[in-house]
Amino acid sequence: MRKRPEILTCIIIFRSFSCFKIFFKSKFSVMNTNETNEGTNRRNFIGKLATGAAAIGLTSIAPTLNSMAGETQFVPSVSGDPEEMFKKINGKHRIVFDSPHPHEIYPFAWPRVFLMTNEMTGTANKDCSVVVVLRHSSIGFAMEDRLWAKYNLGEVFQANDPDTKKPALRNPFWKPKAGAYKAPGIGEILIGVDQLQANGVLFCVCEAAMTVYSNVIAGSMNLNAADVRKDFVSGLLPGIQPVPSGVWALGRAQEKGCGYIFAG
Repeated sequence: MRKRPEILTCIIIFRSFSCFKIFFKSKFSVMNTNETNEGTNRRNFIGKLATGAAAIGLTSIAPTLNSMAGETQFVPSVSGDPEEMFKKINGKHRIVFDSPHPHEIYPFAWPRVFLMTNEMTGTANKDCSVVVVLRHSSIGFAMEDRLWAKYNLGEVFQANDPDTKKPALRNPFWKPKAGAYKAPGIGEILIGVDQLQANGVLFCVCEAAMTVYSNVIAGSMNLNAADVRKDFVSGLLPGIQPVPSGVWALGRAQEKGCGYIFAG
């Protein structure tokens, strides 16, 4: 016996709704996991700042935090107009990777995967716009090896060297040696900052985080905070654009049509 049209319609709606529920439940679970991780990392960061503040003294760190709160008091860009970088976003496919924390190789692997798979599907690198925002405790990846060794950035940012599996004394993603990074079934993947820049990937670093961390590090090492921040700025890698804040950069990139991906 043939089913009546209204019964068929109900069956189709029910099946579609069931698929939607499965999809939504799966997606929501992933979101909850990411939000939990982000919350944990944020609490860890605040805990570190509290420890640093205790070592430095509230009278020393308060002016820094206050300067970050006022619109007119914010530290000016140290390298030209940050808006200029975002004018370079004009590719057919546009993406921004948000890296607030060191997360193994992922902040650098995903931009490469994006470029590789677009190339496989007919879009050359030159027709893709890729932005990586290094903020929060990922700012060390914007700095040269000298600063990693001098300020123990591997310990400060909880970033391990892929070779030693210990806190890094160098920037693991600046000019990596040949064969440093490989993927099963794919082989060597070129995920150094310099290698990605050669394919047009744009990098920027959060000045707000540089200001806070330079103060905390200065306090823990009995150094002058202004001198440490100046050292951070002088040791930025070539081609990396300082921006007022990482979230400012994420906003600008999305205004330019970039899709958002959380990279760790």
